[in-house]
Amino acid sequence: MSREESSDMVDPTFSRHVAAMPFPGRGHINPMMNLCKLLSSKNPQLLITFVVTEEWLGFIGSDPKPDNIRFATIPNVIPAERLKAADFPAFYEAVMTKMEDPFDQLLDRLEPPVTTIIADVEVLWGVGVGIKRNIPVALFWTMSAKFLSMLHRFNFSDYGDQELDQIEELGEVFEANDPKVMKLALECIKMVPKAQYLLFTSVFELEPKIFNSLQAELAFPVYPIGPAIPYLELEYDSSSDNGLDYLKWLDSQPKGSVLYISLGSFLSVSSAQMDDIAAGLRDSGIRFIWVARGESSRLKESCGDMGLVVPWCEQLKVLSHSSVGGFWTHCGWNSTLEAVFGGVPMLTFPLFLDQVPNSRQIVEDWRIGKRVREVQGDESLLTRDKVAELVQRFMDLESGDGKEMRKKAKELGDLCHQAIAEGGSSDKNLDGLIRDITKAAAIKRTDVPI
Repeated sequence: MSREESSDMVDPTFSRHVAAMPFPGRGHINPMMNLCKLLSSKNPQLLITFVVTEEWLGFIGSDPKPDNIRFATIPNVIPAERLKAADFPAFYEAVMTKMEDPFDQLLDRLEPPVTTIIADVEVLWGVGVGIKRNIPVALFWTMSAKFLSMLHRFNFSDYGDQELDQIEELGEVFEANDPKVMKLALECIKMVPKAQYLLFTSVFELEPKIFNSLQAELAFPVYPIGPAIPYLELEYDSSSDNGLDYLKWLDSQPKGSVLYISLGSFLSVSSAQMDDIAAGLRDSGIRFIWVARGESSRLKESCGDMGLVVPWCEQLKVLSHSSVGGFWTHCGWNSTLEAVFGGVPMLTFPLFLDQVPNSRQIVEDWRIGKRVREVQGDESLLTRDKVAELVQRFMDLESGDGKEMRKKAKELGDLCHQAIAEGGSSDKNLDGLIRDITKAAAIKRTDVPI
């Protein structure tokens, strides 16, 4: 049985009501919530019902949020203990097949009536629910515009002879991921043209040609709303950081001297590879902070005294810290955006789905990173000697290559900050989206029988 926060507390003056339906995974829920907080900061009179599974309410229900964002829940699709990498295809299929009816029934109970749905692209049925109820749907894509464009064009066999590199990239993605997952992902992409708006957690200036192409192909607004990362929280009083030992440690390190390492929260590397990374870091003599999650206690002893191994950190605060000079990353899109926002170059170590194209975008398109492996998909262990050599070279702030890479990273970071500032491209797109939501609400009110 699903439940909602009490509608008795809803301000009756709310006339614009958005139901936000993220895919139930950390890399989707976080950017959707950040988008909702951005919308809330722009227009506090906008009511947003954020829909999660019961399991996810337990994870995020106590997190701070604005008063005009409330939670509602639907039943879990698969118990938490089964949400492992090996079960991901079954979980992905369950999202596509088991969540639609509970969400549809929830809409009947929400007050005031929902006037716009914001649904993750990877919630296959989101557009269909909107069509059935005559509610406009804004689809939200939590990966790069480049990756959506690649999948969209694959669906329509719309590649020319000059784009063999993108076909090769997609080949790598299809080869490395479960066929059922990829088939369902392509089905989700096929639904995009049936929506009323398409939202991206990206900045127009990061992918201008792709955004122009998508806007030309689609008959509705395409809005890059900026990086949906928690940058609003960076404006809070720094005194709230007093209890975070890793930030105190960063404060004591030289500028640009620390390598930050995080290989994601879902898929990761083997314990043997983690041990070689730890040994290589110790041999390198480079300062580092490593988010190793469940392995942190075990790895602390083997990493030496030049760095910290922690189970978790506030990543954006770390990447925005002046002592951090590089990021060894799995290339998830949220992490990529946080590094770009912080002006930090990247060592790329892709593991899953869109991470291979993201790695290529970082290294070849933006030229703000280096690959950990030259051959993508190479499953051989990265030896400790190779790790030490790689890290030393990457963190050499005085080399010509290092200076150029960091200069470009800072330029991209500046572009992000300009885009979200008042009058910037992302700021204007958020305003445009709110105008659309307001217009949809006005039209919806005229549909109500008198």
